[in-house]
Amino acid sequence: MTDQMIPYCDPVACPNAGCSPTTCTGAGVPSNSTLFTRSKAAIPGGVNSSIRAFKAVGGEPYVVARASGATITDVEGTTYFDLVQSYGAVILGHAHPAITAALTAVAGDGTSYGAPTPREMKLAEAISERVPSCERVRLMNSGTEATSTAIRLARGVTGRDRIVTFAGNFHGATDALLVAGGSGVATLGLPGTAGVPNASVAETMVVPYNVVPQLDDQVAAVIVEPVAANMGVVAPVDGFLAGLRAECDRVGALLIFDEVITGFRLGTGGAQAKFDVRPDITCFGKVIGGGLPIGGVGGRRDIMEHLSPLGPVFHAGTLSGNPLATAAGLAALDNLTPDVYIELMARARRMASLLRDACASAGFAASFPVVGTLFGMVCGDAAGDPVRDFDDAKRTDEAMYAAFFQAMLAEGVAMAPGAYEAIFVGVAHDDAVIDRIAEAAHRAAISAVAQG
Repeated sequence: MTDQMIPYCDPVACPNAGCSPTTCTGAGVPSNSTLFTRSKAAIPGGVNSSIRAFKAVGGEPYVVARASGATITDVEGTTYFDLVQSYGAVILGHAHPAITAALTAVAGDGTSYGAPTPREMKLAEAISERVPSCERVRLMNSGTEATSTAIRLARGVTGRDRIVTFAGNFHGATDALLVAGGSGVATLGLPGTAGVPNASVAETMVVPYNVVPQLDDQVAAVIVEPVAANMGVVAPVDGFLAGLRAECDRVGALLIFDEVITGFRLGTGGAQAKFDVRPDITCFGKVIGGGLPIGGVGGRRDIMEHLSPLGPVFHAGTLSGNPLATAAGLAALDNLTPDVYIELMARARRMASLLRDACASAGFAASFPVVGTLFGMVCGDAAGDPVRDFDDAKRTDEAMYAAFFQAMLAEGVAMAPGAYEAIFVGVAHDDAVIDRIAEAAHRAAISAVAQG
């Protein structure tokens, strides 16, 4: 035993298993239940992001030790095909050689400087080159920080306070936007969240998705998921995004696209390129960090130059533009060619079709709406009906989803533990993997039906 400050999880088993206290993979305590129980004694709910707790689907979560390609492996040694992919942050596959090589190459140079770096410049340039609306880009640490910064920026630029958002859209844990949110909030059965003062949402107006609201000259900005990916996956109806653009222009409001999920997931130029609508401000996260924590805000030069130090809208962050995250992000973007997106779209369509057929043949009512490289799942009587807004999305049968989720987990397929999350297909999900997932889905659907 050494004088280490961080103890082993088990002073005998961990050294014997070759597990280090500071790079712990749970090898010395190979039990999901034991480690999760211990986590609950140290972390509220045992998790650092609420949806991971399995509250919506029952049971306790697996605890991940490692991941590779299309799979994750828990501390008990069980390997699952992964359809979560870090909620879209991983697109090339876990531990992709280009990402790990980039991180290995730069980690020895230091992990954070609190000073400008060449890579933050290059990542901003890469985003601007691929997304023409982003003439300037500011990097930060998360998608939530990106949306909160975008809201502050829009208010600072326009001198107005009111923000318009859409029921079922989720823009992270930003006080002003935690109203009628999708995904995590909906999964936990909460209409919003405690701890947000009325004043924080007094200037937030929530309207139905896929309906262009009538704005007035009090509105600073409209923020929207151009493809709603936090209430299942819901496509914008024809004219919706263009209508938002026109209505914002009419009253001098700014249009913000939250592309934290869709950015560099739907294609090189994100949803705005797919639907040919140019926002004033775009929020990024997930893919641009190659699986490491990151966020970004991009927009027109005249808007972005309102950010400090050039303008009066404050933004700063110790870890913003982190040198590890930017290296991983550059490696990810470098590998995301147009051909990759064409292949990902084909894989998403194929997997959705196979899952639909697998469920149908088992008598399990489910549909799998596809938008580009993304798709979702709708269970129960609502399966097959058009889903245009949050009211439609909430008709999914959450109990049926929970039964299917648990049956899929037993078959070795990990889905998101919530009925309103997207299903993520990545580069590592080749045809052989997709076929095996479809076979597992058929058995899981039979099991879910048998449970009644």
